[in-house]
Amino acid sequence: MSEAKTRIERDSMGTMEVPDWALWGASTQRAVLNFPVSGRRVPVEIIHAYGRLKAACACVNRELGKLPAPIADAIIAAAGEVADGRLDEHFPVDVYQTGSGTSTNMNVNEVIAHRAMRINQAGSGDAPPSSSLRIHPNDHVNMGQSSNDTFPTAMYLASSELMLRELIPAAARCREILNEQAQRWDDVIKIGRTHLMDATPIRMGQVFSGYGAQVGSAIELIEAAAGGLRTGLAIGGTAVGTGVNTHPRFGALVTKELERIYGIKSLHDRLATAANPFAAQSVKDRMVAAHGQLKTFAVSLTRIANDIRLLGSGPRGGLGELILPAIQPGSSIMPGKVNPVICESVIQVCCRVIGNDAVITTGGLGGVGSLLELNVAMPVMADAMIESIRLLTGACRVMADKLLTGLEVNRTRCAELVERSLMMVTPLATVLGYDTAARLAKEAHESGKTIRQLVREYKLLDDAQLDELLDARKMTGQTTEKPLDKP
Repeated sequence: MSEAKTRIERDSMGTMEVPDWALWGASTQRAVLNFPVSGRRVPVEIIHAYGRLKAACACVNRELGKLPAPIADAIIAAAGEVADGRLDEHFPVDVYQTGSGTSTNMNVNEVIAHRAMRINQAGSGDAPPSSSLRIHPNDHVNMGQSSNDTFPTAMYLASSELMLRELIPAAARCREILNEQAQRWDDVIKIGRTHLMDATPIRMGQVFSGYGAQVGSAIELIEAAAGGLRTGLAIGGTAVGTGVNTHPRFGALVTKELERIYGIKSLHDRLATAANPFAAQSVKDRMVAAHGQLKTFAVSLTRIANDIRLLGSGPRGGLGELILPAIQPGSSIMPGKVNPVICESVIQVCCRVIGNDAVITTGGLGGVGSLLELNVAMPVMADAMIESIRLLTGACRVMADKLLTGLEVNRTRCAELVERSLMMVTPLATVLGYDTAARLAKEAHESGKTIRQLVREYKLLDDAQLDELLDARKMTGQTTEKPLDKP
């Protein structure tokens, strides 16, 4: 076999052999050789955000008169290809690299510079091709920037965009289904349980309204977290937050251009540089806080998935109050067994997200990620954040399509368990006293009889009074359609 063709590229440290097909240069090649750690590349969402950021920076530098129009235009065109995902194969750097993301920033700079020169040589529209135009990755593509302000900006942009455009719509669909089920099952009385033991009745609709409210609360918190990221951008701070080597208004102008590129028109989604650039670059508290909301959502989804699989346990030896969709055989040895596989998939996703929260927390800690003027754990924090958003989005979609849609209530089983519940004695305590009610519950448990049967046997109450007190529907309070009036 013939060896793959290479070319010689040069950076400030000397020359490097680079695959001839690759658009990257010497600095990227050094990173490829220096960090053969995981084989896990920086998430493409970060790269795509970087493309938009570099296009915005080139546009602003052109408008400020710092970058010649032909160079700026070529950079903007090449950066657009990066943003659109057309050059993904040219970003090989491992996640576990320099903690500032310098290797990725230089990877982006080199790819855009090489691609911009090729675009320029080909010519486009009214612009004639030029073979003499040289575009430098540092002097031109990275003009007025640093890895220290571009990587966190790309990281925040990518994370917030995924939250708002992917995760929240997926979560909102789960909320919609749960709220619809809350209405549809409002007439189904089931036994409540506390400490996993029988308690007073509750309606299945009330249970599912609680699930819907959990998801709704998570959506609100994630929206707020995304807003925190979008208004805490570091761009314009360059090396340590002072803005050395850039125009004083560079950061504000870039965020304005980014709003145009992203198509942002609402104040709710606005972008802004951080009020204090030194905090923006030295710590990543907003990233820690944002992922904390993803962890909270993972906790909520775990509770919902666990409840559903427990309420659907059986079909004969468990609670059996819910009937889960049967989507695949559950056992390689037990014929006919069906397992709550979607619940288990969602729970595993949540385990990973909660684990990722530890990664981001330690990445944000002083002495681990944040040291003096710069956080040096940004690539791994970005990777964990993007993975968590992807996973939660996928879990919500699967949960909606393959679990919540098709989920049914076993009305007969719910009614049977309510009637046989010992805690149906609770309303009788207001008439017969706590001690008498407790003795009835104990005897019902030992004899296998219901509370209703024992009260009638002992003639403690007449039938009308007994039926009134043991009306399970009344024990569950108001209907979900007619909530209690607020004072």
